[in-house]
Amino acid sequence: MSESHEALPEQKAWMTFLQKAGAPVVSVLIAIGIGSVIMWVSGYDAMAAFAALFKGSLGSPKAFGDTLLKSIPLMFTGLAVAYGFRAGLFNIGAEGQLFMGGLAAAYLGVQLGGLPPVIALPTVLLAAMAAGAAWAFVPALLKARIGAHEVITTMMFTYIGRYIVSWLVVGPLKAPGQIPQTEMIGASAQLPRIQSLFSEATLQAMPVLKLGRGHMGIFVAVFFAVVVWLILKYTTLGYENRAVGFNPWASENAGISVPATIVKSLCISGALAGLAGAVEVMGVHHRIFDQFSSGFGFTGIAVALVAKNHPLGVIPAALLFGAMSAGSGTMQLEADVPQKIVLIIQALVIFLIASESVVQWFIQRRQKEALARAR
Repeated sequence: MSESHEALPEQKAWMTFLQKAGAPVVSVLIAIGIGSVIMWVSGYDAMAAFAALFKGSLGSPKAFGDTLLKSIPLMFTGLAVAYGFRAGLFNIGAEGQLFMGGLAAAYLGVQLGGLPPVIALPTVLLAAMAAGAAWAFVPALLKARIGAHEVITTMMFTYIGRYIVSWLVVGPLKAPGQIPQTEMIGASAQLPRIQSLFSEATLQAMPVLKLGRGHMGIFVAVFFAVVVWLILKYTTLGYENRAVGFNPWASENAGISVPATIVKSLCISGALAGLAGAVEVMGVHHRIFDQFSSGFGFTGIAVALVAKNHPLGVIPAALLFGAMSAGSGTMQLEADVPQKIVLIIQALVIFLIASESVVQWFIQRRQKEALARAR
């Protein structure tokens, strides 16, 4: 009896972890199940569809490289949204901040293209962060000073940012030619592909390294995910961010400046979103053009929800959405299943995460049964 009582706290701790981390996993599985039913009712082979989805996203080193390619900007926008959420701020304007970061990277990448990579790469990344933060500063100031809702202001600034980029790429920054785009950034400002770091002999000996277009931005994204986690967990800045998000009135009474924390949090969120634009320019397109983002800023909201606003959880959440995006084409090509089915599954994941209480009911039920057996 005493041994079972001693084991009880460990089981409670495990069940608490399962309740927090298991809800997104259960939500994904339920979404896949519902998606399978939808495919079956529509006359499609669900097993063949998911097999093709897996093949196109994880079935080969090149496919995994494509998944990384789709996941990298989602990690940054997911981090941006998650950081704002932790302060009680809904930064829905990550898309606009992404465009500003991409614009800064495209411009400076041309100007600094002749410098050594050790100077050009960090300079361009820092400039993109500054551009994203600057684009979030006005909405942050409006929120802190007059209480203007950040959902409205950041969304409006997204449209402004997108149309500024649209004007610049067809006007002042347009490269020679018919296509509305900027000039290609210098080679020293480009993020190299992972497989380019290895010799041909090494690639032949280790085909797993042939990751296609997968580039070094994945390491930058993971690095910033760890940094954001450390900031939130171990620094005064992170403590103030979490405290204001939990209870702004109690934080104010405890001596924390809520307006200053709002401005700092939203600007840091914007800086992370700016990095998403930078890695797309530096690692994929090597220039910026009209509508170069396929909605990474908005998908980042879903990534943050699935990750439960945890910086490290953003990594697998972004890989999940990146894999679905990378494999959807193969699913349509080989299983004749429309790519829209993937969007339905993504929407179901978001819905189930948003209605977390339904999913947690299943987990809590299992928790009670396990505790009852332990007694």
